[in-house]
Amino acid sequence: MDITADCPIAATLASRLRAAKTELTARWLERISERVSLGPGKLFPSDELLDHVPLLMLGIADYLEDPSQSVSGDSAVLAKAMELGALRYAQGFDEYEILKEFEIFGGIVYSFLVRTVDELTEPCTHAELMICAHRLYRAVALIQEATATQYLRLMKERLTEREERLRAFNRALTHEMRNRIGACMGAGQLLELSGLSESKRQQLAGIIVRNADSMRIVMDNLLELTRLDGDSRHQRHVRLPQAAAEAARQLREMARGIGVEIRIADTLPDVEVNAAVVELAMVNLLSNGIKYADMAKPVRWIEVRGRVVDDDATHLRHVVVEVHDNGVGVPEDEREHLFERFFRAHGSVETGVEGTGLGLSIVREAVRTLGGRAWAEFPDGGSLFAFAIPCRRAPEGMKTGEVEERTRL
Repeated sequence: MDITADCPIAATLASRLRAAKTELTARWLERISERVSLGPGKLFPSDELLDHVPLLMLGIADYLEDPSQSVSGDSAVLAKAMELGALRYAQGFDEYEILKEFEIFGGIVYSFLVRTVDELTEPCTHAELMICAHRLYRAVALIQEATATQYLRLMKERLTEREERLRAFNRALTHEMRNRIGACMGAGQLLELSGLSESKRQQLAGIIVRNADSMRIVMDNLLELTRLDGDSRHQRHVRLPQAAAEAARQLREMARGIGVEIRIADTLPDVEVNAAVVELAMVNLLSNGIKYADMAKPVRWIEVRGRVVDDDATHLRHVVVEVHDNGVGVPEDEREHLFERFFRAHGSVETGVEGTGLGLSIVREAVRTLGGRAWAEFPDGGSLFAFAIPCRRAPEGMKTGEVEERTRL
């Protein structure tokens, strides 16, 4: 079939399609919004992108009228199609949803042309109708290809980055576990020596118990983390207050040993969170707060607070968890390195503080697996470490805003 052959109705169909681009865009937007549960504002976060579907319609109309005006790789039409692919990637669409989107898109345009043909009075053969249909199919296919290619390119970059971060994460954890095992073995070998006092034996036994318990916590959470990229039905989810209570429970004895009080807000947002990531992050942040408590202060505490916020950029709700302490803080010149692997603030001046400087880097990597981020702030006195992750579920009618009321464990 020669799709470049003259077609007496192609120009008319193209003109009708251009005139109806706003109506067809609205119909497409309504169908997509219903299917993926996203409103217009979430589908199009900027005024510039509001124009991309009408422009795709115009590109189809131009090709329908004159296929010699090909939808080339440097055309404005394909540039908008690639913007759509980047947008769908940012919104978390999957490949099936993108293919379904273009099935709906092509169906709307094709249905419009079918209705329009019935209204035309120009003579037209069956072959000419087939030529127009083929032009329509090819134009939609080229636009779909550009959108999908951009989406898959970004997805490939993301997977490559994740693989590299996973390798770094595994190296860091291996280093941490070796240090813990080394501490246990060293203390165990010393226990075999004769002539040790009872107090020294208790001290060495405590080293073994603490390091073994630390490894158990890490292994339990790693078991959950291995499921993060798998079937969501196999992941364990808990309510945020429950995750905070479990993290505090694991560190209660450590905190009591040096007189640190762990406080948890009784109005933490009652949202559902990934147990592995959130418990792992909170255990590390609470552990840091305990280790770096200011022993010169008569009252030493750590507070866990939370709030739910709306992200204007992504139109998603995020849960923010904050761990605030009144400890020794972090020198200003060391703050920018806090989340680097193996970095320890106060490393040259603090004594008796166990650790390898991996805790904060583990927190950062863990929350990133859920599309979140971690950061630190330094109010007057102490430190505030926080992380934010996309909200999974919240009760109906829950209000956003910072939680202020707190309770004590």
